[in-house]
Amino acid sequence: MKKLKAVIFDIDGTLANTIPLCIQAFRQALEPQLHHSLSDEEIKAAFGPDEEGTIMKFNPPDVKKATADFMHCYESLHGEICPEPFKGIKDLLTTLKNKGVCLAVSTGKGRDSSRFTLQLFGMLEYFHIVENGSPKGSRKPEAIKQIVETFGVQKDEVVYVGDSPGDVKESRKAGIHVVGAAWATTADKEKLEKEQPDAIFERVEDFAEWLYQRI
Repeated sequence: MKKLKAVIFDIDGTLANTIPLCIQAFRQALEPQLHHSLSDEEIKAAFGPDEEGTIMKFNPPDVKKATADFMHCYESLHGEICPEPFKGIKDLLTTLKNKGVCLAVSTGKGRDSSRFTLQLFGMLEYFHIVENGSPKGSRKPEAIKQIVETFGVQKDEVVYVGDSPGDVKESRKAGIHVVGAAWATTADKEKLEKEQPDAIFERVEDFAEWLYQRI
């Protein structure tokens, strides 16, 4: 592996434990229109597109209202369900920035929810680029390629950090290194291992140590 010049982060389950927040916001936005309850598994199975696209999978009568309701719930519940990023993340970002590493986000989240979370945690300033999702489905391979091109680095000088098997697959498709973030309670380490990322870490501190040796 060459020295890494750029790190691309996922948000949900990687920078912060926001997946439980997303699930609850989708539940509150959708159930009044659907008139039945939704399990965590049903909601997580619809992840991939941005919030509007996820909502569209459930075919509620008013997608626009459900999307607006999602954002209202997401913002109002954020401080209660996910008041801070994972321990060690901001220290990691500060060190990487000070060392001149290019930092970006590529997430399936929409622009509004991404920006809200990053601003709430005072992390928006760390990232040169934030690439968001699409209602039509995941666009991470395309987003990653755009980030690499914008940074002007080689693909083997970039690593993506994400918590899902899909993150590993999409990073491989984009031709870059990938690390499995298994420090969230929502992460499935076994499923991550099956996709064979370059490494998997259950603690931010261990990932930071691995990364510092490669920049």
